[in-house]
Amino acid sequence: MMSYGFNVDIKLVTSWRMFHTPHDQMQKPRAMEGHETSRFCGKSRLFCNGLRKFLTWDLLKTILMGQVLSLLICGTAVSSQYLANAAVETPMLQSFLNYVLLLLIYTTVLSTRKDDQNIIQILRTKWWKYLIMGVADVEANYTVVKAYQFTSLTSIQLLDCFVIPALMVLSWFILKTRYRPVHFVAVLVCLLGVGTMVGADVLAGRDQGSTHDVILGDGLVLISAVLYAISNVCQEHTVKNQSRVEFLGMMGLFGTLISGIQLAAVEARAVAAVQWDLRIIFLFAVYVFSMVALYSFMPSVVKATSATAVNLSLLTADLFSLFCGIFLFQYKFSTLYILSFLVIMVGFVMFNAVPTNSTSGPTEEQDATAGSADDPTESSSDVLLPADGTEL
Repeated sequence: MMSYGFNVDIKLVTSWRMFHTPHDQMQKPRAMEGHETSRFCGKSRLFCNGLRKFLTWDLLKTILMGQVLSLLICGTAVSSQYLANAAVETPMLQSFLNYVLLLLIYTTVLSTRKDDQNIIQILRTKWWKYLIMGVADVEANYTVVKAYQFTSLTSIQLLDCFVIPALMVLSWFILKTRYRPVHFVAVLVCLLGVGTMVGADVLAGRDQGSTHDVILGDGLVLISAVLYAISNVCQEHTVKNQSRVEFLGMMGLFGTLISGIQLAAVEARAVAAVQWDLRIIFLFAVYVFSMVALYSFMPSVVKATSATAVNLSLLTADLFSLFCGIFLFQYKFSTLYILSFLVIMVGFVMFNAVPTNSTSGPTEEQDATAGSADDPTESSSDVLLPADGTEL
């Protein structure tokens, strides 16, 4: 009985304390809980807003366009590999067919224009500029293919990245592009991704190629990288100050002339030895279609971003080729390939998230000319800016 009464007393005391506890003390835990919830929601809201500002539609579109270019290069690589397996080694013929199609499409369009945009007027005033650009483009393609006869795949993959610093230097002096520290960090991140890919190739036993004359082969790769940089800078200057059709028309004209002469000089016997059948014709068609699509689409991407940004996006082309090779040529898979792709994409996003500055730009007259020739697009200095004009 006493224990029962004691329990009743405890319940009464507890009830009395509950009813007589100050209201603010009872509400304090609830207030703290509400404060923590609101703070978490605030942080989440800030993170979402920051992510929304960072991952703009323009940035996502740039990433998508860059990977489309990489897939087109992958198409040329896979078709070339099949041609090589069929003992067809005619890189100059393949390039020649590409330039011929550009000639038939864009040079024809250019010849129908009037006034200053007519092909005759362009040749009178700027023929030597497009001759330099044509030589650089044709020989860049030829020297990098020639390098495979003398050095290894690993050396080519690593040294071919020299095109990016070469582009940045040429853009700095010729296009007056001014890079920020984040751009240099982004390039280093992309090159780290390439190093990861090359390491995966070595571990997988894909260090293919000749080592007949490594110094000559490596030198050819470096020459090719510099020539590509010259061609890309000329392309960026032309499409941003003149028009895409003018660039492609002149590239088709001079590329056809230069590659045609070189084809007759160095590949006449190789072309005559080709055993033509439907399979070989189909592979040539795939290669040429991919190249024409690449040349046609690339100026638009360069105009929207920059030649440097485009070449950073093209670093993933080797990875796409490797992924295709896993299914088509029984390459050995490595998780380092996935890591390499992610690292390159992180660097590419970093580079494009912050716009570059340019101390010079097209004149109003050039803008009007380019606008009448092609659909206007924003330049790399403002394409990735938010709507309010503030920098990311």
